[in-house]
Amino acid sequence: MIDFKGVHYPRAVILHAVFFYVRYAVSYLDLEEILAERGVFVDHATLNRWVVKFSPLIAANAQAKKRPTAISWRIDETYIKVRGRWTYLYRAVDRDGQTLDFMLSERRDTAAARRFFKRAIGTNGVPDRVVIDKSGANLAGLQAVNVILKFTRAGRTVEVLQVKYLNNILEQDHRFIKRITAPMLGFKAFHSAAATIAGIETAHMIRKGQFGANGRSAFQQFAALAA
Repeated sequence: MIDFKGVHYPRAVILHAVFFYVRYAVSYLDLEEILAERGVFVDHATLNRWVVKFSPLIAANAQAKKRPTAISWRIDETYIKVRGRWTYLYRAVDRDGQTLDFMLSERRDTAAARRFFKRAIGTNGVPDRVVIDKSGANLAGLQAVNVILKFTRAGRTVEVLQVKYLNNILEQDHRFIKRITAPMLGFKAFHSAAATIAGIETAHMIRKGQFGANGRSAFQQFAALAA
């Protein structure tokens, strides 16, 4: 269970604020005004602290509780502006579009690709095949992971496909993340960007039905991940 000790607002208020920010295209000033109209007065700096503190914790629970995913993956990157510079959001979905993992990186190179592939495998297990773009860094990163797998899985490795149209499902999936981050006008710090994106990805996973609604609303599912 996530610890809410030390905060001066009810748990439900905090979760509603965090969920609303990561699910809908609003700024902190917008959210401050929305809450004030409902009789909850919280300044935008406090809202930012809540999102940065609690989003990664909820996202970690989401990874542990999501439904099983397919063993055919699609991996690609999109761009997020941090401190006025573009950074790289590595994202992976399965063949059905279910979110596997994500990672914000300041660089787009072999080391970053290898780190993301190892992270995704650690979270979801080893896939049979992975579709990537024509990036040489992604190919080299996955080949490095295959070297490790060759000696730890009795010679079995991941099949790598570089077929652009097979990644269309992921290109479409990027749009939700970009639509939510657009009103944020860029992030001022890398750690806050990574934390916020973790919350956005979790809300997107709920939207895609990766936890089993069982009659619960999207917010109720989000709140359950904080339990």
